[in-house]
Amino acid sequence: MSLRAVWRTSRRRLEIGRRPLVMGILNVTPDSFSDGGRFVSSGDPLEDEQALSAAVNVALQMQAAGADLIDVGGESTRPYSDPVDAETEERRVVPVIERLADRLTIPISIDTSKALVARAAINAGAEIINDVTGLEGDPMMPAVAVETSAGVCVMHMRGNPQTMQDDPNYDDVVSEIEQYLLARRQACLDCGIDAERICLDPGIGFGKTHEHNLTLLRATQRFASLGAPILIGHSRKGFIKKLLKRNKRVDGGGYDPMAGTLGVSMAVAAAGAHVIRVHDVAETVQALDLFEASDGLGSEAGVL
Repeated sequence: MSLRAVWRTSRRRLEIGRRPLVMGILNVTPDSFSDGGRFVSSGDPLEDEQALSAAVNVALQMQAAGADLIDVGGESTRPYSDPVDAETEERRVVPVIERLADRLTIPISIDTSKALVARAAINAGAEIINDVTGLEGDPMMPAVAVETSAGVCVMHMRGNPQTMQDDPNYDDVVSEIEQYLLARRQACLDCGIDAERICLDPGIGFGKTHEHNLTLLRATQRFASLGAPILIGHSRKGFIKKLLKRNKRVDGGGYDPMAGTLGVSMAVAAAGAHVIRVHDVAETVQALDLFEASDGLGSEAGVL
């Protein structure tokens, strides 16, 4: 059962009740781990009209299926992915956001760690900056967040995508990430970002082993009590397949990333997650509907 929370964007106030918001993932990249190449098949910017229209249509379909937000990304952050320059990333995401801005009734988030891309995306119609570096990767990012009044999602990542899976280790993964998120929240407040504009993300899969990921998921309720909305981004990640294999649930090609993701989604929803970031929006929304109807989210809403 989610604790009540508020997340302000540059244009609206999102009120989160007992069920989490569903953030739909729209990657316009050639190499994201799950859906890379869906709308762009090479390293070239997204310039093909057919691909652009397809990306826009998928976002509209996610809204119709019940998404509460759409997260647009133009650079893969999968393990060992190659970085792209700001110009390429901007050319991938801005045309999509421009076309969606007057057709969506839900907020658009820009998944970027570059201040130039974030500003261009917000000028095009985005309302939230989702930064995997916790607003630390680009020294200009906090200023962009303040100047645009964007909502921000501050994520924990050990290292960077090129190094984060090189033997990640922690003495106490939950406590260390909790302290990091609290420190980053305070840093955002100190630079002038309003408290209600800050969301926190423990960074499932970013510089963590499979066991670390499971430990963090079990601590969702603890993270949800840090004084800011908590986002969980677990969709289709490798630890799900590993767990299914370990439990002998995968036979040859029998692995279903959506089914595994749904299981985790319901668990973190019950534990108090405020936002869940997923590829499969329709299935997640339907699962939440039934989970809530069967009282999986509890009969009483939480309190601030």
